[in-house]
Amino acid sequence: MLLYTPPKVATHIPVIDLAPSFANDAGRTSVAHEIHKAARENGFFYVANHGIERTFGDGVFAQAKRFFALPDERKRSVGVAGKPGTRGYAQLGGQTLDAGSPPDLKEAFNFAADLTPDHPAMLHPAPDFATNQWPRDLPGFREQLMAYYTPMCALGLHLMALIARSLDMPDDFFADAYRYANPSLRLHRYPPQPKDAAFNQLGAGAHTDWGVITLLLQDERGGLEVQNAAGEWLQARPIPDTFVVNLGDMIARWTNGLYHSNSHRVLNNASGSDRYSMALFYNPQYETRVSCLPTCLPPDGVPRWPECTAGEHIAEMRRRSHAGYVGE
Repeated sequence: MLLYTPPKVATHIPVIDLAPSFANDAGRTSVAHEIHKAARENGFFYVANHGIERTFGDGVFAQAKRFFALPDERKRSVGVAGKPGTRGYAQLGGQTLDAGSPPDLKEAFNFAADLTPDHPAMLHPAPDFATNQWPRDLPGFREQLMAYYTPMCALGLHLMALIARSLDMPDDFFADAYRYANPSLRLHRYPPQPKDAAFNQLGAGAHTDWGVITLLLQDERGGLEVQNAAGEWLQARPIPDTFVVNLGDMIARWTNGLYHSNSHRVLNNASGSDRYSMALFYNPQYETRVSCLPTCLPPDGVPRWPECTAGEHIAEMRRRSHAGYVGE
């Protein structure tokens, strides 16, 4: 259990302007250097001028409010409870991210791309693979979510190329890992923190993300808190037209701990109303081998972590917090 201590106001969470990375090679190198610095110091940064129109996010927030306002029975009809996969509705208190703490005070809806039977990923699906569960009689819900999902995955791939360059690897180093990947995107609703909440019970308990990178869009209410490499908790206040990017445990494994997988948490204790966010967990395909990059090997040539597959790593982390879905 990580006991809650109040965060400091953020003073050095960087905002990285992605515009130069879309312009030319020198711009990509400049942005990659900024990512390298942020990844070592925080494992957390904002990105601006990312190319995703605000209307896409606004549309998904509107759909999230429609879905979470449904009666519990209708939401549970597409629930993940008791099912092997992670797609669909996860009820309030359905996950405990901080081991030893009470269940998290949030509900969620998780989805990914709808794969056709002939998609390469369907030939050897992950053991916990499941198809999406879309709610019935909610016109426009699926369409709006997928209209946001597609450009977000493109942004994720662009960021992975910058991360590769930041580690002195070829820009396309991670491309094969995502060739047949199907990253998940999750909508969250955090009700206001109740006065009678259990000891150390938060909207989302302190945790690191399990995968590679997470791209988070949060509403204007705030509540996200992150821990930097020095162990200080900082408020990650919403900045209009930016995404929060945080690095997960697989990047730490790939870089032998050079890049920081940061702890973060959510406490919706100030707004007095529901907080909404949506997170793209931009993770590679299940069979991807994760081992220390040659540019990150220590002098003795022995990395901190043994090689594993992305799927093995995620499955182990899921077992530890077993609640029916993955991540924040």
